[in-house]
Amino acid sequence: MKELFFIVEESPDGGYTARALGESIFTEGETIEEIKEAIKDAVRCHFEPDNVPKIIRIHFVKEEVVAL
Repeated sequence: MKELFFIVEESPDGGYTARALGESIFTEGETIEEIKEAIKDAVRCHFEPDNVPKIIRIHFVKEEVVAL
């Protein structure tokens, strides 16, 4: 695997949650820097050293509600 994609969303309780697409990887962090580090740590734990993806793509999703 060369690339791994993560979707990062703001948590209702504060902070951020991240989930990988196509893999069973989920992690959390309080800040953007923390979530990036948590993603890297989770990927290292999930894969064998010789199978770690070379690129991790992180997509931030922000939900907003607009009242009319």
